[in-house]
Amino acid sequence: MPTIYDAIKDDHDTHRKLLTSIQDSKVEARGALWKRFYEDVKSHAAAEEETFYSKLISQTWGQDAARHSVHEHQQLDDLMEELNVMKMSSDLWMTKFEQLKHEYEHHMDEEENEVFTRAKEVISDEELEGYGTRFQKRKDEERGLIDEKREDSLED
Repeated sequence: MPTIYDAIKDDHDTHRKLLTSIQDSKVEARGALWKRFYEDVKSHAAAEEETFYSKLISQTWGQDAARHSVHEHQQLDDLMEELNVMKMSSDLWMTKFEQLKHEYEHHMDEEENEVFTRAKEVISDEELEGYGTRFQKRKDEERGLIDEKREDSLED
């Protein structure tokens, strides 16, 4: 059973590879790569907030870190939605994508190097028992809700 840290890091590694693949892709291949990245990041972020960050926010020290990361999730989500409505063959799409790539890589590094380190100092392994499994289960559920949630947010 993976720890929550391993599960999140594994996703991050996949996302880094997809970011590079999209950056290096020809326009014809970009759509499929983008769809895979978009769906995985959307389900990852929702599951992360509902499992890992909900635990952090329950600790006084973790409230600022959790809020900061959730705020970054929203900023990244906004960028991804902008990219979704742009023409992938345009230079503007790639410029916006480069911004997303830079910001998301920063976010992942910050989680892995700062948030994980702090969380490991104050949350025992016993407290986090089963979080990796819950994260993956929630991520799988969230993947099925992407379109519904997107429609809801467009209506707001």
